[in-house]
Amino acid sequence: MRLVTTRDAIRLTGLSPDQLREWTTRRALIPADVKPKGHGSPAQFSWQTILLLRLAVTLRDRFKLELQSNQVLFNGLSEELKRVSFLSLWDRHLLLHGGAEWELSGTSTTLDIKTDLIALKLNPHLQVLAEGFALPQPQPHIQFSLFAPASISSPSRKAMG
Repeated sequence: MRLVTTRDAIRLTGLSPDQLREWTTRRALIPADVKPKGHGSPAQFSWQTILLLRLAVTLRDRFKLELQSNQVLFNGLSEELKRVSFLSLWDRHLLLHGGAEWELSGTSTTLDIKTDLIALKLNPHLQVLAEGFALPQPQPHIQFSLFAPASISSPSRKAMG
């Protein structure tokens, strides 16, 4: 598993060094994957943790949610992200139903919404992570031929005559 240092985490999340330290160490809202070993030793972060931090920034900045009260949500998401592949998250949404209730939507472009929720598109965050961690991006679906085309030639005159 590739990990990035604090410097890269700051660049990938848009958090200031103080905010990152506050969220990952002091309040342990979204802990670093590898804690710093001492003064001057940087913490290290996986793509899953950076994704969680980016989603937390979106929830705080765009939706004005108080993050500390959503720690159970972040813990659950962290556990789920450890079980899924990076590529499987493309074209999906994180649906927040309130409290600690959430789900990762399927890859369908239309959401069947029956209750109020917050839907976060994952692709913009995954694009940043793909570039920052050198992770694969989904390839367009290409239909390959089952059989190679056969060459067709006209019979030669010698064979006919």
